[in-house]
Amino acid sequence: MVARLALAPGAVVADLGAGTGYFLPHLSAAVGASGRVLALDTEPAMVAHMERRLREAGLENAEARHVAPDDPGLAPGSVDRVLVVDTWHHLEDRARYARRLAEALREGGFVLVVDFTEQSPHGPPPSMRLSAEAVRRELAEGGLAAEVLEAPLPYQFVVRGARR
Repeated sequence: MVARLALAPGAVVADLGAGTGYFLPHLSAAVGASGRVLALDTEPAMVAHMERRLREAGLENAEARHVAPDDPGLAPGSVDRVLVVDTWHHLEDRARYARRLAEALREGGFVLVVDFTEQSPHGPPPSMRLSAEAVRRELAEGGLAAEVLEAPLPYQFVVRGARR
């Protein structure tokens, strides 16, 4: 997924729903010392965990932030990429949230949503699962040029929403 983000040195990437910070070292390396990684989560304990992880790993180009469930807390035109892994299904008003992400993207920026398929033996309860097409529609409703991408993942799909 990090390769799919096509990050360049100096880029700013937000990991939305970053949880334990699994992607932090990978994203940090991809954007380099001149780039920035924003690890966003709604759970204060996860943010505290990521802050410790960042200190221990010496990742000076990354920061963990606590955000509201309905707002990513990103300034307009402030990020090049947003990675959302196994989190999109938790959001309430996803089209509205997509609009906020679209506003936060710089020119040429995009959002990459990875989430569980409806048939996956893993993930959230079936009632919370979404189809890739539903996510594509939600990103499009939020003002993004959205498409379902081919994914070599057995239980997840990938949808990309680019700034128009």
